[in-house]
Amino acid sequence: MKSTKTKVASTTAPSGRRQTSRADIPAAPSAPAPRVEKGGGATTGSGKTTLALSAYSRLREDILNVTLQPNAKLRIRELCERYEVGLSPMREALSRLASEGLVVQTAQRGFTVASFSVQELIELVRTKKWLNEIGVRESIIHGDAAWEEGVLLAFHRLAKTPRFLDGESDDGSGRNADWNTAHLAFHTSLIDACRSEWLKSFCRTLFTASERYRAVARMKSEPTKRLDEHRQIMEAAVSRDGDLAVRLLNTHFDNTVTLVLASLERLGESAEPEAKRRGRKARGVGASAQ
Repeated sequence: MKSTKTKVASTTAPSGRRQTSRADIPAAPSAPAPRVEKGGGATTGSGKTTLALSAYSRLREDILNVTLQPNAKLRIRELCERYEVGLSPMREALSRLASEGLVVQTAQRGFTVASFSVQELIELVRTKKWLNEIGVRESIIHGDAAWEEGVLLAFHRLAKTPRFLDGESDDGSGRNADWNTAHLAFHTSLIDACRSEWLKSFCRTLFTASERYRAVARMKSEPTKRLDEHRQIMEAAVSRDGDLAVRLLNTHFDNTVTLVLASLERLGESAEPEAKRRGRKARGVGASAQ
């Protein structure tokens, strides 16, 4: 872009040097017009971020409640039409989901919904049990009254938040995002006094990676029974009974595996024969995940 310069009269200083007025300085170029994204109107940088976040949230929810089936091809232009956003925000949303393991990106196929894997589930639960045991035991040792209050408050919020927006649901529809937030907050509170931000970060990563499997498990679980499990874990933690808290937490994780496997069988999801055998052996995950 060519700059414009206003022509003004110049004066000559006594020394003979030419003095230039401020008007001789080239004018700054005008700011570029906002880019227009399909479905979102004119967008600035912050507008694009908002669209990407909206697309991410809606896609993530559809993957978690299995509206978008495992291994489904995610065609970007079709997704843009469906979620009413432009190409750039949609690519950003898909990349973020890929970093969380919910979407797989390959050079040949583009983006696809990640498949369910019994092997991955067992490894996730095994690692969650290892790290959360350390976090809970350390928190029980080092946690103060404020930590206990945090655990109690997190459980209270979880108990008061409905799991589904329209009551119980067998197919996973109507899932309440606020319940998912409260669930994460409760499990985080248990390890909040462990004195290791690294460990808490790893546990949050594992929690996110397990979310889709938990969503499948909720299709077959009994909300009241699962709430009782959380209550027992909370009571053991604030009573400073580390052995009992860890045992109850591990059983809670194992029960999720059992529910997931039952739900996958009901949904007709295929798995490798070896993975199926390992999955059946891991119901309650006993030897495989301890």
